[in-house]
Amino acid sequence: MDKNNNMTQLESNLKGLKESTVEMITLAKIQLQRSKTAFLEKNEDLAEEIFLSEKHLNNFELKIDRDCENIFALHNPVASDLRLVIAILKVISDVERIGDHAEGIAGYVSQIDNEIDKKLLIKLRFNEMYEMSLKMLDMIEESFGNEDVNLARKVFKLDKSLNEIKLAAPDVISDYLQTNPQVTKQALFLFSTIRKLERVGDLIKNIAEQLIFYTEAKVVRHRSKK
Repeated sequence: MDKNNNMTQLESNLKGLKESTVEMITLAKIQLQRSKTAFLEKNEDLAEEIFLSEKHLNNFELKIDRDCENIFALHNPVASDLRLVIAILKVISDVERIGDHAEGIAGYVSQIDNEIDKKLLIKLRFNEMYEMSLKMLDMIEESFGNEDVNLARKVFKLDKSLNEIKLAAPDVISDYLQTNPQVTKQALFLFSTIRKLERVGDLIKNIAEQLIFYTEAKVVRHRSKK
C-alpha cells in the first residue's frame, strides 16, 4: 500500500514538474515577444517590464530546481522518471538563458538614438528571424507539454534558417553602410540582436534534444555527429 502511495505521489510530482517547466517556457516566450516590441518601438517602459519579469524567470528556475532535488531525495527515480528530471534540470537552464537574451535586447532600447531604419530591417530579415524564434518557442512549448518528439524535431530546420540569416548579416550590413553610414550605430545593435536570436535558436534546439532524450533515450547531438 505504501509503495502504491509513493508511486502516486511521484507521478503527481513529475506532472507538476512538467507543468511548471512548460509555464517557464511560456514566460520566456512572452519575454522574447516583448523584447521585439520594445526594441522596434524604442519603448523604454516595456523594456523596464522585461527587466522586472526576468527576476520572476530566475525565481522560477530556482523553484523548479528545488522541486527536482526533492524528487531525487524523496523518490529516488529510475528509468524514464530519472530521464525526465535530468532533462528538466537542463531545460530550465536553457530557458533561463533565453530570458537573459531577451533582457539583453531590451537593454539596447535606451541606447538607440533614432528610429530603426526599416530598409535595413528588411535586408537583414530581422522580423523574419524574430518570428522564427517565437515560432520555435511555440513549437517547443507544445511539444514538451505533449511529449511530441515529431514536433520537437521540426525546430532543427528553423534553427538552421536562423544560422543562415546570422551568417549573412555582416555582409548585408557592410554593403548597406557604404551608402548609409549614418545608421552605423543602429547596425551594431541590430547585429548584436541577431546574434542573440541565433543563440536563442541554439538553446531551443537544446531543449528539443532533451525532450527526445527523455522520450526515446537518445542523444540527437551524438547521433548527428556520426
